[in-house]
Amino acid sequence: MSRPVSTYRIQLTPDFGFAEVAKIAPYLRDLGVSHVYLSPVLQAVPGSLHGYDVVDHSRIRQEFGGAQGFREMAGVLAAHDLAVVVDIVPNHMNTANAQFLSVLEEGAASPYADWFDIEWREGKVIVHRFADDLPQSEHYTVVDWREGPGYRRFFDVSSLIGLRVEDPAVFFATHEVIFWLLDEGLVEGLRIDHPDGLADPRRYLDMLRDRSGGVWTVVEKILIGDERLPDDWACDGTTGYDVLNRVNGLFVDPEGRQPLVELFTAMTGQDADYHAVMARSKRDVIDLFFRSEVERLARVAGASVQDLVDLLVEMPVYRAYVTPGEPVDPLARRIVESAAPNPETAQAVLYGSPEAVVRFQQTCGPVMAKGVEDTALYRWYPLACLNEVGGEPDRFGLSVEDFHDFCAGMRPFTMTTLSTHDTKRSEDVRARLQVLSELPGEWAEAVRGWSAQVSFDPHLDYLAWQTLMAAWPISAERFTDYLLKAAREAKTATSWIAQDHAYEEGLRAFAAKAVELPIGDFTALVDRHAVANSLGQKLVQLMMPGVPDVYQGNERTDFSLVDPDNRRPVSFPYAPNSAWDEAKLQVTTQALRLRRRLGPDAPYEPMAAEGEAAEHAIAFGRGRAVAVATRLPVRLAARGGWGATSLTLPHGSWRDLLTGGLYSGRTPLAHLLSRHPVALLERHDL
Repeated sequence: MSRPVSTYRIQLTPDFGFAEVAKIAPYLRDLGVSHVYLSPVLQAVPGSLHGYDVVDHSRIRQEFGGAQGFREMAGVLAAHDLAVVVDIVPNHMNTANAQFLSVLEEGAASPYADWFDIEWREGKVIVHRFADDLPQSEHYTVVDWREGPGYRRFFDVSSLIGLRVEDPAVFFATHEVIFWLLDEGLVEGLRIDHPDGLADPRRYLDMLRDRSGGVWTVVEKILIGDERLPDDWACDGTTGYDVLNRVNGLFVDPEGRQPLVELFTAMTGQDADYHAVMARSKRDVIDLFFRSEVERLARVAGASVQDLVDLLVEMPVYRAYVTPGEPVDPLARRIVESAAPNPETAQAVLYGSPEAVVRFQQTCGPVMAKGVEDTALYRWYPLACLNEVGGEPDRFGLSVEDFHDFCAGMRPFTMTTLSTHDTKRSEDVRARLQVLSELPGEWAEAVRGWSAQVSFDPHLDYLAWQTLMAAWPISAERFTDYLLKAAREAKTATSWIAQDHAYEEGLRAFAAKAVELPIGDFTALVDRHAVANSLGQKLVQLMMPGVPDVYQGNERTDFSLVDPDNRRPVSFPYAPNSAWDEAKLQVTTQALRLRRRLGPDAPYEPMAAEGEAAEHAIAFGRGRAVAVATRLPVRLAARGGWGATSLTLPHGSWRDLLTGGLYSGRTPLAHLLSRHPVALLERHDL
């Protein structure tokens, strides 16, 4: 079965549906992508701007154009040699659905009682008052929102109820439209949302592959550090956060770690030990959100709540790969045993009842997501470009050799990405922040000067200055919205569930004053080098192994922040309005078009520059193509440029698709990279 060469992610909204996607088909074709990658298309809560709150799996969302609109869009895309990938949500659905309403009305006698992961208490399900029109029934009990509901949910969102998709009846009922789209050839690929929430991701993927015929499938699996996707998961790879963090690391100077951590601790008073902050953050979210989940786990595991809390806090990954009734993987056993406070607790979640084993793994993910992504990353941020989904903010930099080793082990059709609808900041915001690792002294002077003029909360100000500089120019409204979200996620002075209105008014006043400072002067200094990072990481991501994804609008410069900022409407077609903009669009277009010419099987061949500045080049071959990018541009400039550093090209004549220049043999990088900080070469004499 065919696989995508590249994808372009579109965030569908009620104002940008199937008809609007069809209209931009010529633009996407000319850009060079092979597949249009759509956010969820099934019927969701009316007005939903993301679509992950499905209410009806039997219908394509009417606000987007319904089934007929989807069919017409697919036809237009196919006429432009474009196919479709869709995002699906097997783990949960919104509680405002007919099936759950039936459960509330009829209790365990409902034909849909087995659809949902419910813990029945004396024949009743515990719910929050999520709607004013709950049916009159004796089959549920309403509790205060501070208590957890009596069902598995998506993280701490009680309006998103967990599905028992491991049940074949539920699996087929919730995938009927998706299978129809696949059977008719209207869809050629799937992105699976949040597989860590599933009772058995491996079995789910096996079922999906058996029914879909092996369609290209990637999973939103968050991998930490050296963790790799299990070999027995029947999918083509991840959605690319593992790649994102490694590409990001290529452009971060490890020598910046000590001065930036020292600056961070001096500015914020925060602990220099990230892992201590992470552990406290996990404990905080368990106390705030997940006490009922841990108590339910304790009941089925026969372990103490406190021991399970200690285990969940120390778990370094989102899931332990353990299947009830099968031998425990040695690596999973080592991870759990090293995290557990005692052998008995590890035994209970590794070898206990099937429900205990499964529920433990389903609890790890929410604690990691809320404790790390949505808390610790807003508390510990010496260099905020490292604070990404799956990232480790205390790991500064990645060597070229380590990057090549990572690429050698990649699945050939895994997705690669730099920006998504869930990243904490866009790739070009990160490109600017990467420069700070090379300018820690200049950055410290600038931050201290700004703080002397405007200050508010030491726990937040340093993140605010990084964000303001890297997203510049930004309106006071967008900046304020970001800071309010950051403060509520950090949960140190205000939070989503206990907002301190006086604090938040002070935060608004701080934002309004901060944007009046001449922050742009420092951003202009950073941009002399950030453009190299921006183009370099883009070229590397588009040309390395895997299926490259471009998030909407990121074929040109984009300085968006965390959602909902990064889900703002994008205008098509787009006319570049700066040299940086034009260069990024050119790099993206040429790389995507070249990938289509190369085909999926082009081998990845690490290349090494030679000379005193060799560490500043990342280069590799892909069959009849070669990609070269500059890294750590500040230090490169400080040492006087490339000097005599060169790159030996494979035999033949090579044309740079960005400049038209012809090269062969041993080529000085000072010449090859004189007009752009990157080069994209294609064999010219074939």
